[in-house]
Amino acid sequence: MAVLAGLGAVDWVISFPEGTPENLLSHVKPDVLVKGGDYGVDQVVGADIVQAYGGDVRVLGLVENSSTTAIVEKIRGQG
Repeated sequence: MAVLAGLGAVDWVISFPEGTPENLLSHVKPDVLVKGGDYGVDQVVGADIVQAYGGDVRVLGLVENSSTTAIVEKIRGQG
């Protein structure tokens, strides 16, 4: 979370205890909801909530030959 929060384009990074973000999205009302992976906007949980108040939902494509797990292991000195 600290790495994401350190990005200049990121205002907030928030964890939530629920299994899905609907409750959080209803209260925080982000301008943009971003989901990574092979999803369509219609598959993003909470997209309907964000779009209902005029927010934008974006899906970022996967980067080929890039593994989050491999990056974390490298940072930890295991790779």
